[in-house]
Amino acid sequence: MASFRLRRGLVNAPNKVPEQQRFYQRAYKQHVRLWRISPRSPYLLVPYNILLWGTGAATMYMMGRKILGYNTWFGKS
Repeated sequence: MASFRLRRGLVNAPNKVPEQQRFYQRAYKQHVRLWRISPRSPYLLVPYNILLWGTGAATMYMMGRKILGYNTWFGKS
């Protein structure tokens, strides 16, 4: 019984592949990078870029402090 429901759902499911393929091909022809095409891209890329550049900046900041002889984030101790 359960396999019948599963099979029936798959058979009656609409095929969205051609529609999505046209969407991605249209954007790709306009020279939009693949990771920026999806409507969800800003929700994924903004936190990623914040973490990427934030950790890089924090690393450089602490390397500079370490070169100057300070072992803490703030202060002179």
